[in-house]
Amino acid sequence: MSPQTDEPKRVFRRFYLATTVSGAGSAVTLVALPLTAVSTLDSTPFQVSALAAAGQAGWLLLGLPAGVIVQRFPLRAIQIWMDLFRLVAIGSIPAAWSLDALTYPHLLAAMFIVGLATVLADISNATYLPAIIDTDHLHSRNSLISGTQAVTQTGGPSLAGLLIQLGGAAGALVIDALSYLISALALSTLPERSAPSRTSVPAITLIKEGWTFVTRHPVMRPCLLWATATNFATGALMALMPTYLVRYADLPAGVVGVVVAVDGLGALIGAMLATKLTLRFGSARALLAASAIGAAFTLMTPLTTGLYTAWLFGLGIAGFAAGVVIGSILTRTHRQTASPPELLSRVMATVRFVSWGALPLGALLSGVAAQYLGLHTAQVLIVLCTFVSPAVLLLSPLRSMRDLADEHSPATSPAP
Repeated sequence: MSPQTDEPKRVFRRFYLATTVSGAGSAVTLVALPLTAVSTLDSTPFQVSALAAAGQAGWLLLGLPAGVIVQRFPLRAIQIWMDLFRLVAIGSIPAAWSLDALTYPHLLAAMFIVGLATVLADISNATYLPAIIDTDHLHSRNSLISGTQAVTQTGGPSLAGLLIQLGGAAGALVIDALSYLISALALSTLPERSAPSRTSVPAITLIKEGWTFVTRHPVMRPCLLWATATNFATGALMALMPTYLVRYADLPAGVVGVVVAVDGLGALIGAMLATKLTLRFGSARALLAASAIGAAFTLMTPLTTGLYTAWLFGLGIAGFAAGVVIGSILTRTHRQTASPPELLSRVMATVRFVSWGALPLGALLSGVAAQYLGLHTAQVLIVLCTFVSPAVLLLSPLRSMRDLADEHSPATSPAP
């Protein structure tokens, strides 16, 4: 194999390393941060949910202009700077904790900063990937990245549970801070890429073009609605889960880490199945089936009331995660291949502004429900919300399609 042919593989491996390491650190924070609020600061269920909302609020505040920002600056440089911002924000938490100066407003501010940086990092990351690999390998690379993220989501929470038992919840956040440093170093070895730019066009015009393309597209529009409903339920589920498991089911930190880790196992299974289901049944059919089956799995979660029923919660979120990841891979690949290159960053920003903007809303509402209706009732309401996603697809033209890539293609293969 010639050096010219092998170079894209080497570039992707370094890119893959950066995303994997930072994802592993974030998986530790998924457990360590809420447990820091619960165990160290004795926060209320609403305050814990508000932390999750603060970490996702950036999609509502910066989601739409992020596509234009990414289009006007070098993609690699944006990712490196956002890693460094997140390094400082997350690293400040264990530093303050070690000085006995950690407060809830500090946690809230740190998560808000991390959330804003994550918006620009994710949009530039999704735009950078198609710029370093060819279209034929895009689906497999997306599946690989999603599968690896699922593995880190499995190991990260388990590691977090162990670290919390040994040195406290806040101290475990050092792992996430270091992961951003390693990611920044790995990204610094990659070639620079830039999205196609139209610097003379007003930003509002560029934003409107991306919005119009997505909302008028016959496939992207229903997929956007599906993603929004899914993320609302996901935001609510993930925000309430640590408090529910600790205070309602009375599980120790180590067991909470294991239960949360099963979510990553489900995501891994979904990543492994996505391509196979697409080839066998078609991407539209696979999306619909995965969404419906995933929602059905969440019915198990409210049955967890103690240590001996914790496995039900784990199995429920694993099945839900598998469905979400399958849908995410299929819809993301479709956007990356069906969008014109000059519109891709704005298409990704539009979709994530709407769909990921639902994450903090779900987190906040779950906190309100838990505060006033109780943890168990709030969990039941979240389960009901997961069934909105398959309902959206069933009410859209996708119900009669085989593949997302051809909006005029009827379903011709059996449903999975």
